[in-house]
Amino acid sequence: MAIHAALRTLAEGGRVSRVDVLTWIDELIWHEFFQQVLTAFPHVVDGPFRNAAVPPSRQPGPERDRLLQAWCSGHTGYPIVDAGMRQLNQTGWMHNRVRMVVASFLIKDLRIDWQSGERYFMRQLLDADVAANNGNWQWCAATGTDAMRGYRIFNPALQGKKFDPDGTYLRLYVPELASVPAHRIHEPHLMTGDEQERARCLIGTDYPSPAVDHQLARQKYLNLGKQKTAR
Repeated sequence: MAIHAALRTLAEGGRVSRVDVLTWIDELIWHEFFQQVLTAFPHVVDGPFRNAAVPPSRQPGPERDRLLQAWCSGHTGYPIVDAGMRQLNQTGWMHNRVRMVVASFLIKDLRIDWQSGERYFMRQLLDADVAANNGNWQWCAATGTDAMRGYRIFNPALQGKKFDPDGTYLRLYVPELASVPAHRIHEPHLMTGDEQERARCLIGTDYPSPAVDHQLARQKYLNLGKQKTAR
């Protein structure tokens, strides 16, 4: 009924956006799909849909705890990740694009198990849904119904530049970056000392240095995946 109502709205014309309506329908279909997956394969609640050859997660210990806490609190040194996590913590919601970015960062940059992210989202999201949350995390972790090992690694800086080029979203949720110029806001750690002083944002003091180097973390994740496949 909901889909019919949406399509009827399009047929009647008016000020509705065709792209927005069709995107909403796509998301509704994904929601129903994940509900069916959960119903038919209830084991996904406790583990992967399929045992794909994914890279191993970081072992428990102080370093893992530190990185997980930085991710949860929005202090990773990657503005788009930090803005998303702070929005989640403050409002109980996060845009779908940013959800994919922060999930990729947790799993592939920080190499923390997807279940930890899944549990945190369930605690924080106002629109938390077991099936959709689980399905989307497994999609990102490459353990879901359409596993694609290694190909869903989002570059947080590039994602920020593409979807928030002026840094409007970042400044809203990461006020430390309010005065950072647009050409630096997605990678504030690249600011010179003078730029940091002018922006009143000292990296390592007012805003954290990157928790990991994305390019190095990405390559390590891919290398570990190759090792796992070769065994």
